[in-house]
Amino acid sequence: MDAPRTVAAGRTASPTTARLINDRLALQLLQSEGALTAGQLKTLTGLSRPTVADLVERLQEAGLIAVVGESGAQRRGPNARLYGIVADRAHLVGLDLRTHSVTVAVADLLGEVRAERTVPIGPDDTPDAAVAAALAGLDKALAAAGAPHPHTIAVGAPGLVDPATGRLGGTDWIPSWHVALVGELRARRAVPVLLENEVNLAAIAEQRDGAAHDHDTFVLLWLGHGTGAAVVLDGTLRRGASGGTGEIGFLPVPGTAALPSASGCDGGFHSLAGSAAICALAAQHGLPAEAVAGPAAADAPSPDTDAPPAEAVVRAAVAAGDAGAAFLDALAARIALGVAAVCAVLDPGCVVLGGEIGSGGGEDLAGRVAGHLARLSPLRTDVRAGALGGRAVLRGAVLAARDAAQNELFPPGG
Repeated sequence: MDAPRTVAAGRTASPTTARLINDRLALQLLQSEGALTAGQLKTLTGLSRPTVADLVERLQEAGLIAVVGESGAQRRGPNARLYGIVADRAHLVGLDLRTHSVTVAVADLLGEVRAERTVPIGPDDTPDAAVAAALAGLDKALAAAGAPHPHTIAVGAPGLVDPATGRLGGTDWIPSWHVALVGELRARRAVPVLLENEVNLAAIAEQRDGAAHDHDTFVLLWLGHGTGAAVVLDGTLRRGASGGTGEIGFLPVPGTAALPSASGCDGGFHSLAGSAAICALAAQHGLPAEAVAGPAAADAPSPDTDAPPAEAVVRAAVAAGDAGAAFLDALAARIALGVAAVCAVLDPGCVVLGGEIGSGGGEDLAGRVAGHLARLSPLRTDVRAGALGGRAVLRGAVLAARDAAQNELFPPGG
């Protein structure tokens, strides 16, 4: 048998803890690598053959893994069987709350989305009506996925999420139905409901599936209707004492007519790089939003009803080549002010331009921001375009729900 695994300096794992560690390691490999034989698990984990046989039996009895086929090996036997995670063991729900919509995704335990639905919320809808519409959309998505009930729900929302209480703060500038919906989900569903700032979820998605996949330390700068940032240091998402890390819209910057205040970010970085400011800048460069929104939007992904009009403008400017260059350069100079401030404090080494506008500008905009940043900051910083755009929030919610469910179903040893 294998020797007990060391879990801390001067302390070794008990047999029970060692089994939990080994089981979780095997499950993580099955999640990342796909179906594996017992022999492959032995090679990848470094565990002995009897230990692997025991953990395979335990995980099968728990309903977490099953035989999903056979390998192409000539020699038949237990090691030729392919084991995979039972994806339907649990269903997960991710929600992306916007000002005028909510998007729901229902996924399996591997994070594969089985159903998705976007529910528009009218500007004149009461909070009760908005909540009822969102819950109805959730029920329809669950039914479409064949999921009788969710195991875990993760919600991405704008605003401050208090790390101590898990409640939304800074609610003066977010729709009241957001708070009401989270409350109803927690009251009506006897399942864990995780609440996270939307930009933080986007960073999780860009790190796992997108532009920051090769970085443990980076900053995601969100560019959509508004602005925000998420900070990941040494692989850990940093939220701050009150959940306010990354509220870069309030950052005082040159080039605005005023300063931000405790009750609003007008005059801060938001006034330079928010959607309305970008549309105004485009108009100054002869690219009015109404002139380009049609053809640009036709080619652009539209994940929800809240896609900012600036996304179409930026995409059109990129497609216009030289005709859009002056506008893109002016926009990049504005964005670089916020990036430079972040880099001066955190030195992340990598900044991802996320959100619909970040992905819409692509490598063209990212390269221009990098050029302006190099003149503002002595710190070497890789500037990249986000790969997931506005869909990063929903994907991050699904991943957060999956992590929480797996922590319960595949308990870590310790």
